[in-house]
Amino acid sequence: MGFVSKLVGAGLGFVLGGPVGAVIGFFIGSAFSGNQQEEYTSTNRRHATEGDFKVSLLVLIACVMKADGNVKRSELDVVKRFLLRNYTESDALEALQILKKLLEQPINETEVAMQIGQYMNYSIKLELVHLLLDIAYADGGFSSAEMAVINRIANIFRLSTADFDALCALYNKQQDADWMYKALQITPDVSDDEVKKAYRKMAMKYHPDKVAAAGEEAKQSATEKFRQINEAYEAIKKARGMK
Repeated sequence: MGFVSKLVGAGLGFVLGGPVGAVIGFFIGSAFSGNQQEEYTSTNRRHATEGDFKVSLLVLIACVMKADGNVKRSELDVVKRFLLRNYTESDALEALQILKKLLEQPINETEVAMQIGQYMNYSIKLELVHLLLDIAYADGGFSSAEMAVINRIANIFRLSTADFDALCALYNKQQDADWMYKALQITPDVSDDEVKKAYRKMAMKYHPDKVAAAGEEAKQSATEKFRQINEAYEAIKKARGMK
């Protein structure tokens, strides 16, 4: 399998064990012989890798899609477009087939999120949640069930409320006149100097270099968040007449 082979080539660490390993065993197991898999798992499972990020994202996407108990064709189309933006066509289609198999399995979102949260650093966990929000919002809005699952995952990841709200603010530009302040985690009554300080802090937090080890999807997500932080800052500057 091309996509699975590339996952193995990118390295698989902690996802081969625990609840995530139980969920993905049906497609990862074919890439290893028994002894090889046991050796690989025992020696590498504690090192988060690019392959871990890809697998974790697929499992978490399945959790969100299963949230309301009814996986829609439109949701699969949204995920397919996402995969095509991040992978070659053949890899994207193979990843989609893996996702469909994941959707057929019972997944304990709490257990898999706890395992992922244990081994990923804070910046990478932020990008996982950012990508989940992107996918959930791709059809123009969030369902309450989807948001509940993403919120639970964010809590298990121990993301701060301020960071989660800042991510959500990016999707409320039409409904919330203060979205740009919330994206920078400040209020409209702060001084111009505080605006600048907040911008520098957020730009540093979402610099793509912080997630480089997680691979291209994470870097692209961080780059997009970095762009949106700049958009929020420019909107504040324009509203205030700042230089």
